[in-house]
Amino acid sequence: MKVLITGAGGALGHDLITAFSGHDVVTAPHAKLDIADRDAVLQAVGATRPDAIVHAGAWTNVDGCELDPDTAFRVNALGTRNVVEGARLTGGRVCYVSTDYVFDGRANRPYVEWDTTNPLSVYGRSKLGGEQELGPEDITVRTSWVCGRWGRNFVKTILERAQTGQALTVVDDQHGCPTFTEDLADMIRRLVVERRPGLFHVTNQGPTTWFALARELVGLAGLDPEQVQPIATAELDPPRPAPRPAYSVLDNAALRLGGVPLLADHHEPLERLVKELVSQ
Repeated sequence: MKVLITGAGGALGHDLITAFSGHDVVTAPHAKLDIADRDAVLQAVGATRPDAIVHAGAWTNVDGCELDPDTAFRVNALGTRNVVEGARLTGGRVCYVSTDYVFDGRANRPYVEWDTTNPLSVYGRSKLGGEQELGPEDITVRTSWVCGRWGRNFVKTILERAQTGQALTVVDDQHGCPTFTEDLADMIRRLVVERRPGLFHVTNQGPTTWFALARELVGLAGLDPEQVQPIATAELDPPRPAPRPAYSVLDNAALRLGGVPLLADHHEPLERLVKELVSQ
């Protein structure tokens, strides 16, 4: 299978390249392809004629999107339209990586794929706009709280600050499921290779809060978890520009009901990642 990966230079993109080893992989990092440039996208897709496009390219700066809605929609929604158009012209399919931020976080149970969306932020609305560009033959993978060895993410930031011995305050009123890029990339490969169309929630298992996750990873690093203290989102100073869903736990119902084995509990890949980062 020939696979074109947008956003290949990003945190997930690195692990997608590894996951699709053995296939004919064409990488399209942002530096090489601006997905918001329709002509460039159609030219790139037309030149490679991939069987599948794994569309991981996006603007994921949640607060940046809130302050610049036009750029958010230009990249995340219109950029996805360009990718889908290229795929249609060349007979390929698209696997689009979306987010838990399409929900408002007011539920009292995990969200399934068929629940009504209601994003609170520009980022969430722009990613939902991207979802709406896809066709019935395409794949949408909603994920959440993404962490991994590449790029900047919560685990790396907390670990680096904790290693300096400084006290940390982390919000304890946002609930979700951490997802690790290596595991996520493997599931995306499976969905693409098996040609499973439709919408899937893909996360590592086990809901938690950012505070609980921070304490656990600090302890796994052999540091004092008491360095990390809880704070309410409303107490953040300065406050974040973009609202976050308070509860965005995703039930991987489409995988579970379809008989596809779910990703491991998040504690397992968290321990692996922390040990890897500490040993560097």
